[in-house]
Amino acid sequence: MMGKWTGFEGVLQEAVPACAPALVCRVEQAGVCLYEGAFGWLDPEKHSRPVQVDSPFDLASVTKLFTATAFLRLVDRGLAALDQPLAAVLPEFGGMRPIGGAEDPLAKTPLAGDPRRAGEWVDAGRVTFRHLLTHTSGLPAWRSVYAQCGPPPHLPLNENELDQRQGLALAALVSYPFVAQPGESYLYSDTGLLLLGFAVARLSGYGRLDRALGALVCQPLGLSARFCPVPDEWERIVPTEACAWRERRLVGEVHDENAAGLGGVAGHAGLFATAADVCRLGRLFLNGGEGLLSPGLVAQGIREQHASAEGIRRGLGWQLRSDPNPTCSTAFSGSSFGHTGFTGTSLWCDPARALCVALLTNRVYHGRDARRIIALRPRVHQAIAQLLG
Repeated sequence: MMGKWTGFEGVLQEAVPACAPALVCRVEQAGVCLYEGAFGWLDPEKHSRPVQVDSPFDLASVTKLFTATAFLRLVDRGLAALDQPLAAVLPEFGGMRPIGGAEDPLAKTPLAGDPRRAGEWVDAGRVTFRHLLTHTSGLPAWRSVYAQCGPPPHLPLNENELDQRQGLALAALVSYPFVAQPGESYLYSDTGLLLLGFAVARLSGYGRLDRALGALVCQPLGLSARFCPVPDEWERIVPTEACAWRERRLVGEVHDENAAGLGGVAGHAGLFATAADVCRLGRLFLNGGEGLLSPGLVAQGIREQHASAEGIRRGLGWQLRSDPNPTCSTAFSGSSFGHTGFTGTSLWCDPARALCVALLTNRVYHGRDARRIIALRPRVHQAIAQLLG
C-alpha cells in the first residue's frame, strides 16, 4: 500500500515493537477494503515468522460483541426479550444476595464493599438482559471465577473437562454478592457478560456458547473466528503474555484467566479471529443487520441506552463514542460505535463514513502497562479519518 497510505503506515510501523510486537490494521469503507497491513513477528525474539494480515489474534473483550450479537439474534427469533429477567433463563441466578465487595482484576486482591451499604440486599431476579448489555446490572466488574474451576488447564481439553469447568464457573457466578442495585449505576462488568454467555447457550438450545456462537454468528457471516483453536493452528496465532498462573507463554490459548478457567469458552473473552472477521461483524451493524438481524434491533444496539455520570455511553453490548477522550478519536463522528479488548484489540465503526476499522495488537506480550495502546488507538483512528476527509 503506497500513495496516500504511506504516512499512515509510518504510524503503524512506529508502534512495532514499541507498543506491541505484532499488529494488523484493516480499514473498510462501504464494504470495500481500503487498507490492510501487517507488522511485526510471531516470534519477536528471533525476528522470525512475520505477522500476516490473516494472522488470528486473541480478541479479549471484543468477544463481548459476538456474544451480544448472538443474543440479539435470539431476541429476533422471539426466544428472549431485552427486559426479560436473566433468572427466567438461568433460574439458579435468582434469589436475594447481599451487596458486598469484589476483586481487583489486575492485582487479584479483594476490594472492600461500600460500608454505607452494609446489610443491603439485592433481588437478583430484577436483573434483566438489558442490564447485562449496558453494564448496569449491579454485578461486580470482576471476580476470580477461574479459581473455582480447577487447576490451570492443559490444552487441548476433552469435552468432559470443558463441560465440568463450565458447570463450576456457573455455580460460582450465581453466588457472588452484588456491588449495587440493578439499574442504579454503570460498572463495566465481565461477570455480567459471562452470565450472558451462559444464557445464550441455554436459550439457543446448543448447550454451550462455542456451539451457539458458531451457529448464530460465525457460520452465517462466514467467519473463521473460534474459541479454543486446535494445536495444529497455534503456529499461525499471535502470542500474548507469559502467564504466571499457567507458567508458560500463551499461544493459541486465551489470555484472560477467567476464560481460560472455563476451558477457553466464555461470553466476555476467548475468541481468536482475524482483522477481516472483526470488520465483518462491524459491517453487519453498519448495514442494518443484512437480514441476519432486524434493522430496528440493530438501531437499538448502536443507539445510546445508558450514559454514566462520567459520560460513558453504552449501546447494547457496544461502546459508543464517549468524550472527551474516545479511543476512536474525536475525528470519528458522534454516532460511532465499537469496543476494545485488553490484549490490545479494537473495532470501531463510523456510520457517517460507512467506515469500519479493526486494529489488532498483542500489546500484553511484554506486560500489562496500557499507556502505549491508550495513546496509539486515537492516533490511528484520527489518521484514518484525516485521510478519508
